[in-house]
Amino acid sequence: MSVSVSPLAPKSYPEMPALRGLRMATAAAGIKYKNRTDVLLMVFDKPASVAGVFTKSKCPSAPVDFCRVNLPHGQARAVVVNSGNANAFTGLKGKAATELTAKSASAAVGCQENEVYLASTGVIGEPLDASKFSGVLGDMNTQAQPDFWLEAAKAIMTTDTYPKVATRSAEIGGVTITINGIAKGAGMIAPDMATMLSFVVTDADIDPAVLQQLLSAGVEPTFNAVTVDSDTSTSDTLMLFATGAAAADGQATVTSVDDARLEGFRAALNDLLKDLALQVVRDGEGARKMVEITVTGAESDQAAKTIALSIANSPLVKTAVAGEDANWGRIVMAVGKSGEMADRDRLAIWFGDVRVAVNGERDPAYSEAAATAVMKQEDIPVLVEIGLGNGSATVWTCDLTKEYVAINGDYRS
Repeated sequence: MSVSVSPLAPKSYPEMPALRGLRMATAAAGIKYKNRTDVLLMVFDKPASVAGVFTKSKCPSAPVDFCRVNLPHGQARAVVVNSGNANAFTGLKGKAATELTAKSASAAVGCQENEVYLASTGVIGEPLDASKFSGVLGDMNTQAQPDFWLEAAKAIMTTDTYPKVATRSAEIGGVTITINGIAKGAGMIAPDMATMLSFVVTDADIDPAVLQQLLSAGVEPTFNAVTVDSDTSTSDTLMLFATGAAAADGQATVTSVDDARLEGFRAALNDLLKDLALQVVRDGEGARKMVEITVTGAESDQAAKTIALSIANSPLVKTAVAGEDANWGRIVMAVGKSGEMADRDRLAIWFGDVRVAVNGERDPAYSEAAATAVMKQEDIPVLVEIGLGNGSATVWTCDLTKEYVAINGDYRS
């Protein structure tokens, strides 16, 4: 079925600068979709530092297993990503497909198989015919070019209605560096990496261990704070690569995560991760509204996040948002079932700047018209004050519409 572009899509895309040390190409291998690109090859002409975070699913895909084995080597020369088939729950055939893909990529690029990283997204449980890649990767390596970010983002889409790209710049020791990233995801999105693939590359010179610490910390308030439908995918993969090209400008290698020179880079990376994560939520399947849920006054930050996710994942809350209904009783319900400490008589709730409940009951000055006006917005901030401690957290979600059911009712057909 054809899906129109999300009304929450960006109105324009940033100019994505070429990034030194990286070339990319896409191809149409006919994995599931006809007449659209479904394979992405990223080539690092010199070994790049690599870091990754993956799904916490106990049923991970074969490519996730493959990446986890290679990650301790800390270096990357090639990344192969396909859409249309997740190569998940595919048993020995899945492992064989990753091995064949890695072999083809190492031959095409001229590198070791432990310098190859793989990711797949699409239908779970159907064997992936990796021979479809082996014929195209050599040509892709020859054709690969640096300024190909938007096309790269398009090649990894499944039910996404728009490609997701972001870029930032920062300084490390007076040397300007660039960070570029792409992501895909629209459904099966929940924390622990959401249903998501994302590839972020910088030309900075940073050791793999430092890169990993930066990524693991940066993912918590960004990709691990978004949910579309509470379902965590088998395939979630977020990888960060550093080509080291900025060394040519005099940037000294960063070998410690505590290096003061990293301050600007860390802020830029976290901002880019948040940008990509929110683009994923804004493309939630069938989404018409984005909801930012902030919980304050909880016993701890973790408790606040648990409560916020209880609200964000509630079908009743999300359908109320879809219906533009200021039904704050459903927020009370979601707080109460979260399993975290809450005191009914201290609870206060805001939709936008309209306080709808305070001290455990409806606000005396409650105005249905004012609350409904907030619910008619595309972006709806919800604030819940628990009144017990100093814990706070923010998560992002979208509404739950009839289109979500239609998209997921038809997904394999």
